[in-house]
Amino acid sequence: MSAATKSSIILALWAATSITLLQSSSCSAFSPSPLNRRTTTALNLDGPDPGTKLVSNRKEIAFDGSRFFETGVEDEDCIPTQEYCLVDPNSGAPIRLSVEEKERMFLDALQSYYVSGRQVMDDSEFDALKEDLAWNGSEVVNLNRREITYLEAMQAYIKGEPIMTDGEYDQLRDELRESGSSIAVDTEPKCYIESGVCTVTFQQDKFRNNLLYLPMLSIIGFLWLGIGYEILGGRVNPLLLTAFGAPVIGTVGKAITDTFIFPDNFVAYGPCPTCEAENRIYFGGILGVEGFDKQGKIKCKNCKSEVIVMKRSLRASTLPKN
Repeated sequence: MSAATKSSIILALWAATSITLLQSSSCSAFSPSPLNRRTTTALNLDGPDPGTKLVSNRKEIAFDGSRFFETGVEDEDCIPTQEYCLVDPNSGAPIRLSVEEKERMFLDALQSYYVSGRQVMDDSEFDALKEDLAWNGSEVVNLNRREITYLEAMQAYIKGEPIMTDGEYDQLRDELRESGSSIAVDTEPKCYIESGVCTVTFQQDKFRNNLLYLPMLSIIGFLWLGIGYEILGGRVNPLLLTAFGAPVIGTVGKAITDTFIFPDNFVAYGPCPTCEAENRIYFGGILGVEGFDKQGKIKCKNCKSEVIVMKRSLRASTLPKN
């Protein structure tokens, strides 16, 4: 073998060895190292078993399979961070109030501020009460424009700067009462410590008011049927004859009742301002005998307190205590 041949063989072996080394180093450079590999673990998304209790330093929380909730909280307990609570002056414990009690406090605060100018609770407490009622779906917190105007008119009148005439004020008040506005109607008795007078607003007893027309309507109805039977000879169904004469029967019966039997009749009812027992009063005359006109006085059948009722405003109040 010649020297040139040996040299070429040596060069070929050296080249093959170099290529092999380069390939192995490049593969190891791009393959992940065992030290650089990250180990992953599956997340446990399942909650604790139903009935499990987690106790912290302040509260105990239980899991019922679908939700977490606080234990040891009774239905009567009030949570100040979630609702408006009244604080017991003796123990300092929060007291839960019903929605009706909260609405009464809200209306009393409004009327005390606008009518007498007294602020029975601070602004933050009033805002908390209003927000609580709004979350409970109460309608008393949503005052319309007429109710706001009514409150502003009362406040302006107290200050000696009326913004409307007496006629406009009375018309607005009557409209609000007819619509059942809680601002113009006090269905719950309210007492004033300074004078000892308790007040409440009565309502018209439409059912008993309409019953006053029943006797004369019945008499006119029977007369209509009798006369019609004699004239037509019984050829017309009595029901059709009554339906045909209903406008005449109603008009004549109402006119006779309002003019001769119960003139200026008006029946009202409401709770006693002192004991809340239901009472009724009749305004108007009976067969020519005059009764209560603009103002009436009744004695409660339960507590025997004398109650004065105004016909126009239906405001009922007790007598001042000496």
